[in-house]
Amino acid sequence: MTTFHNQSEYSEIQQKYAEMHASINQKLKTCLVNKTPESLYAPGRYILEGKGKRIRPVLVLLGAESILGHYDNLLDLALSVEVLHNFTLIHDDIMDRADLRHGRDTVHKKWNDNIGILSGDMMLAFAYELALLRPLKNLHQILSIITQSTITICEGQTLDLDFETRHDVTISEYLDMISKKTGRLIAASLEIGGLAAEASPEQFKSLSKFGELIGQAFQIQDDLLDIMADDKKFGKVPGGDVMTGKKTFLLLRAIELSSGEDRDILQKIVDNHGTTQDNVPKVKAIYERCGVLTEAKDMINKNFDESKELANQLPSSQGRKALIDFAAMIMKRES
Repeated sequence: MTTFHNQSEYSEIQQKYAEMHASINQKLKTCLVNKTPESLYAPGRYILEGKGKRIRPVLVLLGAESILGHYDNLLDLALSVEVLHNFTLIHDDIMDRADLRHGRDTVHKKWNDNIGILSGDMMLAFAYELALLRPLKNLHQILSIITQSTITICEGQTLDLDFETRHDVTISEYLDMISKKTGRLIAASLEIGGLAAEASPEQFKSLSKFGELIGQAFQIQDDLLDIMADDKKFGKVPGGDVMTGKKTFLLLRAIELSSGEDRDILQKIVDNHGTTQDNVPKVKAIYERCGVLTEAKDMINKNFDESKELANQLPSSQGRKALIDFAAMIMKRES
């Protein structure tokens, strides 16, 4: 279960995360400064100044710490992953025609589509530049993971776009999509941290599988938060996925679990590409009746328990505890 033994344990990982988050943000402020043309670099600085959770760079550092007991001199490598992640966000927002991210105008909204595409492309290259700043024994493998992860993320985004026009998406297809679009970079972050710390092949596999499990759980938690969270904490209108007809774990699985009028209501949301806000409570009630909310929570807890077993195989007691506690913390999040 994604729980802590006591409040002190929770406070400890919150403090550690806050310190790492602050270090990452401080370093991000030094990126892309004094570069021209301003119209290319200003959007990159702008998105990096946003209120991101910095989960991926934190995982790079924690992956290294779980092997060595520290993550000294790896901040640039962690930033490489965060810059790569933000490159994908800029392009995703263009494709989704999204106006807001973390309560601020998206890059293409503040500037335009062409600037968004160019700035995103620049950030992809800049991610490699950051990764190359520190000579590491396993640098070739690290760069290969960055490359292959970028390809996999593009595959996941393409599947997500394809799903928008399909009425017959299955749960297995959805889970495959999120493993590529969301889970791959989370797993890659731990893999990169492990390689930087010269993890053994067995340790590398444990970190990679850990990342896959929490990546899947993270996305399902996101699906849950959309329907369950307080809008002030989540920063979005509750039920936004329902209103846009987004094919989430909850919607697809609820269609499988429900029958009769309930199933017809859900299928109509898929067929009509969404519904009105006043129907969100009705959909939430269907989710409760068919048991999909409980099933999603059980799946998150199962993934966490499995990831904990994998983390316990890693050599640094301090590092593996931090990794487990961080995973538990993000699974308890309310935004």
